[in-house]
Amino acid sequence: MFYAPGVVGEFFAGVGLLGRGIGMYARSPRLVLLGIIPALISGLLFVAAFVTLIYFVSDLAELATWFADDWSEGPRDLVRFLAAIGILGLGGLIGVLTFTAVTLLIGDPFYEKISETVEERYGGVPGEVEVPWWLSLRRSLWDSVRLIALSVAIGIPLFFLGLLPFVGQTVIPVIGALVAGWFLALELVGVPFFRRGLRLPDRRRVLAGNRPLALGFGVSVFCCFLIPLGAVLIMPAAVAGGTLLARKVLGLSIDAPAVAAHGRATIDS
Repeated sequence: MFYAPGVVGEFFAGVGLLGRGIGMYARSPRLVLLGIIPALISGLLFVAAFVTLIYFVSDLAELATWFADDWSEGPRDLVRFLAAIGILGLGGLIGVLTFTAVTLLIGDPFYEKISETVEERYGGVPGEVEVPWWLSLRRSLWDSVRLIALSVAIGIPLFFLGLLPFVGQTVIPVIGALVAGWFLALELVGVPFFRRGLRLPDRRRVLAGNRPLALGFGVSVFCCFLIPLGAVLIMPAAVAGGTLLARKVLGLSIDAPAVAAHGRATIDS
C-alpha cells in the first residue's frame, strides 16, 4: 500500500511543509537573523570535520578492507574505492543528522523563538507547559544523544551494505535518505513537542502514525542539506516547517493564520 495515492499525497504534503517554512523564513528578516548564526557556527565545525575525513579516507578504507591486502591490484583498488565512497557516505549521513542536533543545541533560544513565532501565527499552544530553559536544554541534549546513537547504529550496517556492487550505489542511498529524513523529522519537531510537555517517545509514536507526512518533510530537508551551504541557509526554515509538522500531526490548525489586533500576522511583526 506504500504507493497508494493517499500515501504519496501525504509524502508531498510533508515536502510542502518545508516549502511553507521557507516562505515564512524568506518574508521575515528577523527569522534570518535569529537562525543563521548558530547554523553558521555548526556549519563551519562540520565542514572542518568532513575535510579531515576526506584527508584520511584512504587510510580508513585500507583499514576497513584489511581482508583485501593479498588480492591482486585491480580488485583490491576497486574494493577500497567502494569502501572510501561508503565511508564518505556514512560520514555525510551522520554529519547531517548530528548537524541538526548540534545546531539545535547551540541555537536553542533562537530556534525556540522561531518556533514560538510560528505557533503564535496559527493560534498559539493550548495548554502550553512552561519549562525552565535549563531543563529544556538538558532534555533536548539527552534526546539528541539518543537519536544520534540510534542513527549511528543504523548507519553502520548501511555502510557495509553500501559496499555491495550496484545495490550499494543505488538502493542503499535511497534507504539512507529515508532513514536520515525520519531522524531529521524527529529532531525538528522537538521544540514544539517540548512546549507541550512531550518527549522523544511521544514524537516517535505521533510521527509513526503520520509516517508518509513526516518522511516527506524530513527527506526534503535532507536533500536541501546536501546542497553546499544548504544546511546553514535552510535550518531556520526547517525549524519553522518542523513546527508546522508538529501542529498538523497533533491535530492543530496550520491553515488559517491568527491575525494580531493591528492587522498583521505575528510572523511578520
